[in-house]
Amino acid sequence: MSEEVEDKMDQPKYNWKDVTKEFLTASSQLQLGELLHDNQFGLFEAMSAIEMMDPKMDAGMLCNQIKRKVKSFDQAKKEGILQVANLAHPALIGIMDASLACMVTWIEGHSLAQTVFTNLYLHNPYVIEDKCLKAFSIIMLKIVDHIRDRINRAGTIEEEDFQPMSYGFSMAWDVSESRAVGMVKEVEDEMAKLSKNTKCKQGENRTEAMEQEHQCVTALHVRLKFFRLFYSVLLSFAKDKCDGLVNAKKQLAQLLELIPPIQSTVILGVQEQTSEVSKNDYPTIAGFEPLINQRLLPPTFPRYTIIKPRTDSYDYMSTLIQKLQSIIGVPELGSLHHILEAFVEFSQSSPCVLSRSILQLMLLPPNRRIFGSQTVVDALKETIKRFIAPPALSSKSSIYNHAQAKEYVDALLARAARPFCSLFQITGHNRARQRDKWAHVLEDLANLQEEADKVDAYLHSLLIRCEKKRNHLACFGTWVLYHTLNAMISFTLSGFELELYAVFEYHYVYWYLHELLYAWLVSTLHRADSFLLESENAPDMSGKGRNNKKSSKKKKRVKTLAKELNLAQAYQQMYGGYYKAVVGFQLCGKLKQPQFHFDSEEVRYSHRFAPFATVLTPPMVQYAQYKEMSDLRRFQPEPTAKDVFASACKCFCQAKDLLDVVTPDTEEIQTIVKIAKTNIVVMKLAMGGHKEDSANPPVFDFTLSKVFPIIKLV
Repeated sequence: MSEEVEDKMDQPKYNWKDVTKEFLTASSQLQLGELLHDNQFGLFEAMSAIEMMDPKMDAGMLCNQIKRKVKSFDQAKKEGILQVANLAHPALIGIMDASLACMVTWIEGHSLAQTVFTNLYLHNPYVIEDKCLKAFSIIMLKIVDHIRDRINRAGTIEEEDFQPMSYGFSMAWDVSESRAVGMVKEVEDEMAKLSKNTKCKQGENRTEAMEQEHQCVTALHVRLKFFRLFYSVLLSFAKDKCDGLVNAKKQLAQLLELIPPIQSTVILGVQEQTSEVSKNDYPTIAGFEPLINQRLLPPTFPRYTIIKPRTDSYDYMSTLIQKLQSIIGVPELGSLHHILEAFVEFSQSSPCVLSRSILQLMLLPPNRRIFGSQTVVDALKETIKRFIAPPALSSKSSIYNHAQAKEYVDALLARAARPFCSLFQITGHNRARQRDKWAHVLEDLANLQEEADKVDAYLHSLLIRCEKKRNHLACFGTWVLYHTLNAMISFTLSGFELELYAVFEYHYVYWYLHELLYAWLVSTLHRADSFLLESENAPDMSGKGRNNKKSSKKKKRVKTLAKELNLAQAYQQMYGGYYKAVVGFQLCGKLKQPQFHFDSEEVRYSHRFAPFATVLTPPMVQYAQYKEMSDLRRFQPEPTAKDVFASACKCFCQAKDLLDVVTPDTEEIQTIVKIAKTNIVVMKLAMGGHKEDSANPPVFDFTLSKVFPIIKLV
């Protein structure tokens, strides 16, 4: 048998049939939006299917759509396409700027294979002969590896935030941190000397080429210093017990000063050439190959990657540096309540995943110690003492050293450590995911509330036996309730930020905030404040100070919850104003309730507040109870739209007055005051019948604030 016949027998036999015509005929019978379902091919299979050989669906096929051959680092180096020695200064500047742009794009959620490792020099930096490029390539790998490690350790990322997969690339692990920094420092010093030498060449012989050379050398020196300092900053934040924050503060200030001169010299680097992959979205320069890792991508829908422009990348780094500067002072805030407020405020500014992760690791490293010094339990004790001053934690109380009481309190706080740490961790997630996290933490807080009530009951009975004048009713329970209410409020307000609520849902959302959540929060803060006053004026029953004959003078109150109370009352009035404004517009016929065939207001109401069902205090208000409590017919005489608008105006006025008491030095408070003043004017116009004949509904403008809109009459 001949070899030709054997080859034909070995080849697989296919009986191909073109079914395109039959498929189109069958699919034409389906209506728009109609799907065909089979037992073995449902929606899951349809969404997971990959259309083979289609460049948009099959990631590996993109390599076959271009005319040129995609060459690896070794191939390009062997053929002399990739220069590894004596690179020109503009080429080095271009490589550094393009590498940073790829790194920033990676931090924003794209894969390493499609961003950072499109730089062929990073595949094997050890064979690079150019000293400057080799040092830069190694420290870039160290930066990428450190960022990946920090984000993974923080554990507050989702799949849409960040892709930690390294695809097996080497990250220069055999080079120590100090050696990597030292290599860049050596080249940096050489560039500094070279910059001085080129600058000294003055006189008639000085040419335009010499001036450009000086600018390029100076630009390289600044960039090397920037990457060295940035890596040093990351290492400083990673030190235990926040020991590196002092150095980090100085380094961040230096980094900010370097960004303007870098941005002004971006044009000196080699500029991008148009890529065959995409004419606009994926520019590249010599040494960068956007398709080199295409076959490493998993068989799923590849994320469309657009590399960030170079100037925008340095803008991104400037913002990142400013975010890192803002978190340096967090450990000095002292009370965990103030630290948690700082975490929440930082999260509201929508920081990147790297800055969020660094802040998380500052507070909660794996050993569960607060900033490396206090345990969580010790920090909770200090925080509760400042918030409500329970007798069990007061040295004046007779039960302070009671063995059984201490055991109960320590057990409760040890149990509270996990949900309390979760409150910090939630702020590290992106804003969309936080809503789900707030709903889940409510279950833990509800269980903690039950245990706190039991401990309070025991301590109260013990205290009554020892000191008949004092009580311990709901001290720890009040503290847990405070955080439970804040979690419920955060969950509810996230619906506005994520634009989940329709306008016709505003009335019961604002009602819930005004009548229940903030009403309970104000009551809770009043209780805590009264306990602080009682604790301060309580006599010393510990027995240590009874023999002291000196008359003790009255001490002034050191800390109150006045600011927290004013803010809570102001926000309660703001949401009360919005609720009454919405009711007024409903009475005017400007906000009409839509009629759904497969939905109802009760279903939507129950869906919006479903996570609150697990919380016993405050109990969830059921829909029937809400309708009864919000029914205007219970008032005699029944209020008109004008009366409701007047009441809303009064609420906004009270909110403004309360916010004026709070030090209005923050931009947020000033913005809310501005919104309140504007809404006061709008409510007065609505009372006077302004644009009463217009059929257009009012507009709730969230431009200035994500949760406090400006009401506009259209």
